[in-house]
Amino acid sequence: MRAMVQTGFGGPEVLSLRHLPDPEPGATDVVVRVHSAALNRLDLLQRRTALLPGFALPHVGGMDVAGQVTAVGPQVTTVRPGDRVLIDPTIGCGACATCKNGQPGYCPTLAVVGGNRPGGFAEYVTVPATVVHRVPAHVDLAEAAALPTAWSLGWHAVHRVGEVRPGEWVLVQAATSAVSVAAIQLARRAGARVLAVARTEAKRAVAADLGADVLDLDDRTADQVRERTDGHGVDLVVDHVGTATWATSLASLRTGGRIVLLGNTTGDQVSFSLSDVYRRGLRLLGAGAYSPADFADMLDAFFAGGLRVVRGAEYPLDELTEAHARQESGDLIGKILVRP
Repeated sequence: MRAMVQTGFGGPEVLSLRHLPDPEPGATDVVVRVHSAALNRLDLLQRRTALLPGFALPHVGGMDVAGQVTAVGPQVTTVRPGDRVLIDPTIGCGACATCKNGQPGYCPTLAVVGGNRPGGFAEYVTVPATVVHRVPAHVDLAEAAALPTAWSLGWHAVHRVGEVRPGEWVLVQAATSAVSVAAIQLARRAGARVLAVARTEAKRAVAADLGADVLDLDDRTADQVRERTDGHGVDLVVDHVGTATWATSLASLRTGGRIVLLGNTTGDQVSFSLSDVYRRGLRLLGAGAYSPADFADMLDAFFAGGLRVVRGAEYPLDELTEAHARQESGDLIGKILVRP
């Protein structure tokens, strides 16, 4: 099979098209012919340095995968060849305490499709049957490939950790990233009123089309938030940006408000006033890893209709280096998809 293989660390030039043996399923495995795979930030980061335990070169990236089952192991009964499927990239050992508690994302021997085991930037990928989910006929497989990481994190942040409620005000930073696209729609679906922050007119237009009340990212963002919320501030902030938006996010919260933190794109270190947090009764919540239950609930919601992904661009497999460069450019809106 054809695959884009990372053979070193550095820029996009460390990726090259190779021919690898076609995979065979183990007893409990499924082989999926890849229709589409989505590019994630982890793909870019691990192109420069190993982050996940167990990462090794040569490596095939691609965490988010949708396609068609071509073969199954003899013990697999949940799917069969020909089924349209997508893959949950998080694979726990199944035996440790966290896995048995329904939290494989915290497994000490966590495996991640495209992270520390072969992923979807290839014609085929092999995964355990336990992480394969059927895709209904009315859902495009390219759209399905954009769901696993971003939408599961968005669901986990908005619902499981943020516990959004009808009528609440929600502020979403970096409005047109894939996670934020999900968070905006999921919060609105739950009956919340959404403010979204974006830097450019094009990004603000997309966020508005998703149903958000859009704000500029500048020195007056927190003031704008209070103006839109009758002086109170928002109930919930969803922030995966980090250093660049931290002060704005904290200042935008109402008394008793909560912020869900799920990323550090612009930096990891921040400072804040402890007295401001405890006197205003603020809650700082780390999103952590999503669970299989989050993944299934997210799929149910998306497959029911009324939600959509934003496709930023699509590339053929042999142009993965160009896809990496586009992702790093900073002007992307939505998700980059790669097709073998």
